[in-house]
Amino acid sequence: MTELTEIKWKQEWKQEPIGNQIFVCVSQEHRFGTDAFLLTDFSRYKQKDLVCEFGTGCGIIALLMQKQKPPAKIYALDIQQQAIDQLRTGMKVSQIAPEKIIPVCTDLKNFQNWEHIPYGQFNLVICNPPYQPCGSGYESDLEAQRIARHGVYCTIQDICNSASRLLNTGGRLCLCGRPERLPDYICSMRDASIEPKRLQFVSRNAGDLPWLFLIEGKKQAKKFLQMEKPFIMYHPDGSLTAQAQALYQNQEREIL
Repeated sequence: MTELTEIKWKQEWKQEPIGNQIFVCVSQEHRFGTDAFLLTDFSRYKQKDLVCEFGTGCGIIALLMQKQKPPAKIYALDIQQQAIDQLRTGMKVSQIAPEKIIPVCTDLKNFQNWEHIPYGQFNLVICNPPYQPCGSGYESDLEAQRIARHGVYCTIQDICNSASRLLNTGGRLCLCGRPERLPDYICSMRDASIEPKRLQFVSRNAGDLPWLFLIEGKKQAKKFLQMEKPFIMYHPDGSLTAQAQALYQNQEREIL
């Protein structure tokens, strides 16, 4: 990349405030949506947790966790260097201590060679994975978006296998996905010795079919799946429900 191209590249980045003086650096390639807020809240992360996020993108989930009672430490992984650079920019603008979030540019399938990784010690692995398998549906001309939306570099099975290497016994894996792919998630989790324990569907309106699911699995746990009440985004008049408002507002919640 030439110096002129790099200057233009960074000029296109924008700072999006998400509350509590936390800013996310977004670009055309790496942005965020409602699913990141939903997944972060669903994870019920704790202050004592050692967390690893796969496919951090612009770093929205890692940065959301800094708003109130952040985890002990978050390793934020992405295979794309621009994503890591955007996260570092967001950390700098938000004045987040470097020991709270550790950005790492690596392939989650091969990071067993990454030095100093605390294998088997993570309490939580979280990932907003590509929703479509590689080769299915419309694929963006932007390489970064194609990687984020389709399983170009990793599959759900890859994510579950890598999470299993990192998690301690009872450690949790939290994912989101499209309802039609739920069987793939459950099978992949169980193949990696991660038992699905909690499931929630998300709908835009009370009468709509769900457009998203949120699932939590625990490593080497007993079989028992708890269904949670559906998450409804909007009232019939188009206004946000109290649940949805809480996602975007700076409300204190118990994170022990």
